[in-house]
Amino acid sequence: MGMTVGIVGLGTMGAGIAQVCLEAGHAVVGVDGSAEARARGLETVARGLDRRVDKGRLEADARDAALARLTAAEAVAGLAECDLVVEAIAELPEAKHALFAELATVTRPDAILATNTSAISVTGIAEASGRPGRVVGLHFFNPAPVMPLVEVVRTALVEDEAYAAALAFAEGLGKEAVPCPDTPGFIVNRILVPMLNDAVRALAETGADPADVDRAMKAGAGWPMGPLALIDLIGVDVQVHASEAIAAGLGDAAYAPHPLLLEMLAEGRLGRKTGHGFHDYARP
Repeated sequence: MGMTVGIVGLGTMGAGIAQVCLEAGHAVVGVDGSAEARARGLETVARGLDRRVDKGRLEADARDAALARLTAAEAVAGLAECDLVVEAIAELPEAKHALFAELATVTRPDAILATNTSAISVTGIAEASGRPGRVVGLHFFNPAPVMPLVEVVRTALVEDEAYAAALAFAEGLGKEAVPCPDTPGFIVNRILVPMLNDAVRALAETGADPADVDRAMKAGAGWPMGPLALIDLIGVDVQVHASEAIAAGLGDAAYAPHPLLLEMLAEGRLGRKTGHGFHDYARP
C-alpha cells in the first residue's frame, strides 16, 4: 500500500527522489520555502516522468496518476500526515539540525525522518531532532531516478522497527538498499572519494595527460567513466567538500583533498557545470 512521503527541498536531488517515490505508488508532498524552487521542482518531476513515458518505461495513464499524487507546500507544517519525510536541503549541518528539530514538532510521532546527506553525521541530525529513534539516513545517488543504490544509514539511536521500515521502503522503490553504519562517507564515498583523490595525485605527480588517465582506468580497471571525468561530473567543489568532511570525521589528513583540487576550486574550474575542469566542456 502506498505511503505519504514528504520531500523537503525540491532541487535536483529532491525532485529526483520525489519522482522515484511517485513511480513506486506513493503520494508525495514536496516542500520548499521558495515559490520559484517549488515550481521548478514540480516541473522537473513532471519532465522526468514524461521521459519515462517517451522511453516506454511508464504508461501515460500511470504518469498522470503519479502526477495526481504530487502536491506542494511552502512550509513543513504541510507534512503533518506524512508516514516518512526525506530531507534534501543544502549540506549545512546547522540547517539540517534546525529542520529536523522542526520536523519532529510537526510530524506524527511514528513518522520516520530521513536525511539524504552524503557527508554529515546522521547521529548528529538525529540528536538535534529530539526524536533520534525515528531518524535514519536514506542516501540516494544522483540522478536518483537512474542510480540504483540507496545507502540506508543506521545510527546507534534508531529503533529497530524504524530502521527495518526504512530499509523496506528503499527496497520498495526498486532500489539496491544497502545497510551501512553512520560513519564518515558511509560506504561508497568512504571508498570512492579517496580513490578520486589518488587519481588527482597520480595526475599531478606523473604529469600524465588527464585524457590518458581516464582512458587507462576505463580500459584497465573497467571503470565506466574515468576518475577525472567523474570529478568533473560531480563537481570539484563537491569532491573537495566530501574529502574535507571525511578527513574531519575520521581525524585523518590522508583523506584531505589534493592541493590541485583546491587550486581548481579557487579558480572556479569546477568541471561540467563551469565548462572547464580536468577536461573542457560546452557550457551548460
